[in-house]
Amino acid sequence: MADRLSPLDASFLFAEHRTAAMHVGAVMTFAPPESGFDAEAFTALIGSRLALVPRYRQKLREVPGRLGLPVWVDDPDFDLAFHVRRSALAAPGTEDVLRELVGRLLARQLDRSRPLWEVYLVEGLADGRFAVVTKTHHAMVDGLASMDIGAALLDLTPQPRETPPDDWRPAPEPPAVQLAASAVAEALRRPRVAVDVAGRALADVREAAAAVGRTVEGVVAAGRSAAATRPLSPLNAATGAQRRYGMARTALAEHRAVRKAHGGTVNDVVLAVVTGGLRRWMISRGEPLTAATAVRAMVPVSVRARARGASGPAGNSISAYIVDLPVAEPDPVARLAILRDAMEVHKRSGQAVGATALIGLVGLAPPIVHSLGTRLASQYSSRLYNVLVTNVPGPPRPLYAMGARMLDMYPVVPLAGGQAVAIGITSYDGGVHYGLTADRDAMPDVDVLASAMEESLAELVDNT
Repeated sequence: MADRLSPLDASFLFAEHRTAAMHVGAVMTFAPPESGFDAEAFTALIGSRLALVPRYRQKLREVPGRLGLPVWVDDPDFDLAFHVRRSALAAPGTEDVLRELVGRLLARQLDRSRPLWEVYLVEGLADGRFAVVTKTHHAMVDGLASMDIGAALLDLTPQPRETPPDDWRPAPEPPAVQLAASAVAEALRRPRVAVDVAGRALADVREAAAAVGRTVEGVVAAGRSAAATRPLSPLNAATGAQRRYGMARTALAEHRAVRKAHGGTVNDVVLAVVTGGLRRWMISRGEPLTAATAVRAMVPVSVRARARGASGPAGNSISAYIVDLPVAEPDPVARLAILRDAMEVHKRSGQAVGATALIGLVGLAPPIVHSLGTRLASQYSSRLYNVLVTNVPGPPRPLYAMGARMLDMYPVVPLAGGQAVAIGITSYDGGVHYGLTADRDAMPDVDVLASAMEESLAELVDNT
């Protein structure tokens, strides 16, 4: 059987176009190693550990006649040097220069003819530090699974762990006739798949109705609310291919202190920080804030751990909440209370937007139609929400690469069409790191927004 993309994974592939690169990743900075940075040794380490992430030596293969979704096949010409690249910052190696480099790297789409990932080893940061920038296509992994490459490259101790011998040999690529025949066979089974999906969906609705009682009415209300979303001029604009990148470094202990004082979850506090940051940024631009002003956020929730067993298949399994961020509210504690209550209502009602179920049904249609539908959804994303905010927990303890301690881990999330900025958050070793992917022209002041995030958290702490 062909290792075929799931409909949801394929949707990220089809959503990519000239002005919307669909890769995720991270910007990691490291303390200077005692023996100095050795790029060749680091590259060799990456190569030796690719067996831990087999997908990273596979490329996509289209099915003849578009009879089925693309499949993963081993790359017989895999070239490690193509995927692991070196770069150096001009002295004095400030973080401003690093962010400028990251923005340029994010603008470049991954080569579809090769495995869909790249790693950049960036030397020349101040104080002897170096950085590692990773890019992995969203079709390969979701926000949670994107940590898999970090798991392969990083160690729990300064001493690198032993790596088993790698005897990888690429499997022969299947002939075109076999790919076409396999796709046709799967298409003949689609009616049965549709019945199974519908049956599971009906069972889910009944279970939710028994627990909540008003699920159908709530879903209808959520749909009407989403349909009423209007573009917000600072956040929704025509976007180009070029990017900027912003970083905000905060403390997990401060998020927890706010949560302890005012209730809710750390994720609620994160949303309050983002809300306060957006408020400050909008005020700095002279944007009018009225009682009716709200920023609608899409907040993805990875259900990958629930949806797969220990030996189940990898891939994307995502739901999302649509949340109104109360940027017009001047009181930071009141903003947090509004968000805490809103998230609690979402959790109780089960009103998450189930991307897995919805796109799974669309995937029963021919891939060409699926591709067009996904592109259309991406182009009109500003009519559904104003900003993407995704929070993925990271490692709670320090990690190392070739003996060098990792200091920071900032996430990279893709920017949808019509969106000026997308905000990713990752916790790591006592820190909470905000990574902002922005359109270069629509948001030249992304650093102002990043600083506003830090100020927003400080304001919450001061009111704790």
